[in-house]
Amino acid sequence: MNLLIVEDDVAYGQTLSRRMHKQGFNVELVSSADEVLLAARRFEPKYILLDMKLGNQTSLPLIKPLRSLLPESSIVLLTGFASIATAVEAIRQGANDYLAKPVDTQSVVATLTGKKAVVEVDESPLSSEQMEWEHINQVLKTNNGNVSETARQLGMHRRTLQRKLQKKPLLVKVEHYG
Repeated sequence: MNLLIVEDDVAYGQTLSRRMHKQGFNVELVSSADEVLLAARRFEPKYILLDMKLGNQTSLPLIKPLRSLLPESSIVLLTGFASIATAVEAIRQGANDYLAKPVDTQSVVATLTGKKAVVEVDESPLSSEQMEWEHINQVLKTNNGNVSETARQLGMHRRTLQRKLQKKPLLVKVEHYG
């Protein structure tokens, strides 16, 4: 199972390559748009994971030539700049799917291979405490763990938020500011 990973963030690309290799893929990593078609021609990947941003340019124009060169390959666009417009454009250009970073390895494998993972969903409604906790964590994540800014946005005193955070394990790394 040949997988071509196109990622301009070399450290992220190498990490992703190692993870996918552990999943049984034979991986080749390229980091610039100039290398993509040459690598695809030489490596003949069955799967292509294509980062949306490659330096100062977008990788969307690469989808059609890749699709022409490798019509049976699965092309998945991976981006940290997710939007409905780019998702629609990627699919229109010929991508099979679209993933937003950060993404876990199992989701990448499932999306590339078309074998969606079965996820059990607990259909019981969240309690008000659970909903509050989820909201606090989401705002905290948006603020990169900044407790003071999170407290301001939630309209609560910083100490109150800190007490709440001490009661449960955090879903995000917290940084304490003034």
